[in-house]
Amino acid sequence: MTCFSLASVLIAVQANYAPYFFDNGARSTNGNMALLSLSEDTPVGAHVYTLNGTDPEGDPVTYGLTYEAGSRRYFSVDGSLGNVTLIEELDREKEDEIEVIVSISDGLSTVSEKVRILVTDANDESPEFINTPYIVQVPEVGKVSFEVSRCGGLTHILLLWGLNIHANKFTIDRHSGVLRIKSGVTLDYEKSRTHFVVAVAKDGGGKLRGDNKVFSATTTVTVNVEDVQDTPPMFIGTPYYGYVYEDTLAGSEVLTVVALDGDRGKPNSIHYCIVNGSEGSFEISNTTGAISVIKSPNQLKKEVYELRVQVLSPEGDISAYAFATVTIRVVDLNNHPPTFHGESGPQNRFELTMYEHPPEGEILRGLKITVNDSDQGANAKFNLRLVGPGGIFRVVPQTVLNEAQVTIIVENSAAIDYEKYKVLTFKLLAIEVNTPEKFSSTADVAIRLLDTNDNVPKFSSDYYIARIPENSPGGSNVVAVTATDPDSGLWGEVKYSIYGTGADLFLIHPSTGIIYTQPWAVLDAEVNSKYNFYVKAEDTDGKYSLAEVFITVLDVNDHSPEFNENIQEKTMIIGSPVKIEAIDQDAEEPNNIVDYSIMQADPANVFDIDQSTGEIKLKSYIRSLDIIHNITKNKDCIWSLVVQAKDRGSPSFSTTAVLKIDITEETLHKGPMAAFLMQTKDNPMKALGVLAGVMGIMVLITIMISTAMFWRNKRSNKIMPVRRIIKKRQTQQSRTVRMEWLKFKRPSNAAEKFVVEDDAKSLQNENSNNNVQAAPVPPAAPLPPPPPALAASGNTAVWRVPTVSGSLTPKFINKQLKKRGHNSAHNALVSELKMKFEKRNAAMGEPHI
Repeated sequence: MTCFSLASVLIAVQANYAPYFFDNGARSTNGNMALLSLSEDTPVGAHVYTLNGTDPEGDPVTYGLTYEAGSRRYFSVDGSLGNVTLIEELDREKEDEIEVIVSISDGLSTVSEKVRILVTDANDESPEFINTPYIVQVPEVGKVSFEVSRCGGLTHILLLWGLNIHANKFTIDRHSGVLRIKSGVTLDYEKSRTHFVVAVAKDGGGKLRGDNKVFSATTTVTVNVEDVQDTPPMFIGTPYYGYVYEDTLAGSEVLTVVALDGDRGKPNSIHYCIVNGSEGSFEISNTTGAISVIKSPNQLKKEVYELRVQVLSPEGDISAYAFATVTIRVVDLNNHPPTFHGESGPQNRFELTMYEHPPEGEILRGLKITVNDSDQGANAKFNLRLVGPGGIFRVVPQTVLNEAQVTIIVENSAAIDYEKYKVLTFKLLAIEVNTPEKFSSTADVAIRLLDTNDNVPKFSSDYYIARIPENSPGGSNVVAVTATDPDSGLWGEVKYSIYGTGADLFLIHPSTGIIYTQPWAVLDAEVNSKYNFYVKAEDTDGKYSLAEVFITVLDVNDHSPEFNENIQEKTMIIGSPVKIEAIDQDAEEPNNIVDYSIMQADPANVFDIDQSTGEIKLKSYIRSLDIIHNITKNKDCIWSLVVQAKDRGSPSFSTTAVLKIDITEETLHKGPMAAFLMQTKDNPMKALGVLAGVMGIMVLITIMISTAMFWRNKRSNKIMPVRRIIKKRQTQQSRTVRMEWLKFKRPSNAAEKFVVEDDAKSLQNENSNNNVQAAPVPPAAPLPPPPPALAASGNTAVWRVPTVSGSLTPKFINKQLKKRGHNSAHNALVSELKMKFEKRNAAMGEPHI
């Protein structure tokens, strides 16, 4: 902690000077507000000044405004910026000088000053009328001339408007303020007793002060018109109508007519009398004008009486009278509301039991409802309507006079549904039409519905999709279908059944809808992976609906790969691969995808195998038999490999077989045709196609040459000598030789099938394929062999390569493979190759294979 001496503290205190305001003069907008003057019309919220000062030490300062106790606060200040804002409206007439204490502080010292702000006058005062209010009494035939005001400073007095339609009867002197009746205009007491005139006074202070502000004042002058005896009496409130009801007593007052003397200011006495139309049933008071019925209502013979009433003034002129017509109607009293009745009397609840979905337009005959109103005439007219679920029923009639039988008719049969409503409840409402009372009454109508079998069982879906593994045992659940019937009782019970060509292996529980496999069913995705059939939901009446079921049998890896040909021996020419192939009978990937591998080879660095295609080839560095001889001391070039075919299923299955590969550098023939036949020996259809194409081209060339020679001879003008062309007949033997060139003989053994008669020694074996040296003339194409059997039928034993090493002969041979003779031809070619190798080895002095 740092310590300071007392002397240093005193020096620091003595060095602190107080802040101070800037004094910028009377018209300045910043400083200490001294000599500030504001107009009284300065708007509230305006920025009026900025307090501004400084501190000698350069410390930041804050500003403040305070007022003496009891003074109104007119200003507020931003302590940091010094901005002063007006927060209270100024009024010079109330307060023309405001005292404010302004302060500035640097945090240690505060300096305060009292300043006075002057409030200057603004043109905001309007002129005033004196001696108000102005009320004038004028006879209806007289004139008015009245001095409105003598206000100082008023330069204009105008007639602004009148408060009634007679305002245009007056005029005013704009300088003297005298109000007068216009020339030729009279006032009428009977039309208007009082006139109100508004006068406006404007000052001229704005022009004197050099501004555009003009203030004005308004006052209302009341002109009362005095009556003069000059008008006959008259009826008021006409026309007159009265009613006599069924409960009106004799002597009761029906209505009162009113007449007034025309001179209302000084009215004369008036008298009433009935001139005609009474027929002895009504009388009138000659002083009050009250008309009374003097008979009971049931004694009145007419429904409407028209009375002619006269009023006159005995004190005035004999012509001072008037007439009025009084219409009196004898009416029934509306004192009865509409009432509903059943078979036994008044009733406000009606019930009915009926089956759902009755025919539209049918009448609900079980409801016996009557409605009536005991009043007469218009009082007995009322409307009927049903209040409840709309559009289901309608009521007839809809308008009733006195009494009617109520009929309810079915309007929407589909809505009368037991599954939606067990009970339909309505209110039958009767309400009067033309009476002021609008009497009404209601009755409850309850319709209990009985169920019918009107619904069809409905499945939760139009189709169901299910999957089941092929190794599922018999009786396994597949999928559950659901159908509902909203009908009640036995009609709502649903039974399930299935049918269709794909339903043989499946059953369905008739109550639960669970579909399961037959106890004896064996699913096999390789035989059939898709099943499609229909499921039926039926109620006790035979109403039903259908849904479609799609079942997919999921493939399970339950087959091992099988080599589909005899792979005991293969002949490999250096530089060309040999291929093995295995087929997995599973239905889906990856269960039927086969990978190949070499499990065992000695030595192990001679062969490579393509994992996907099964092609076996020599290592890239082996290009001759000499290299092979250097790898092993065994001069025998027949190699035994253990190859494996493995599927990609889970769990994975595999099959192994022993393959013998004879490696050679020699080829059976030279030339393109031999190479072509060797390459296509395993695919005779390809060879036949190529040969057919060659033959077609040769035929086309022959036709073109013949056509060209024909046209040349036809167009030539040279006369050719007659020549006799002797065509030499070919012997049958030579033709037979040419035809037999590519004829496939019925061999005595499998090896003779591919022997060519003219040049049998030209055959050589290359990768176990048979190539035939083509003759100059292309032979006719033989019939194609039957297609190979890729999958074994149910009655034919399937040939499998055993997985145990050492056994190379398959247990069963596919019948179609036997027909092809592929194995026999292969053995014949191999034997022929062996003979040629033995001859070569004998010539070279090497041991026999």
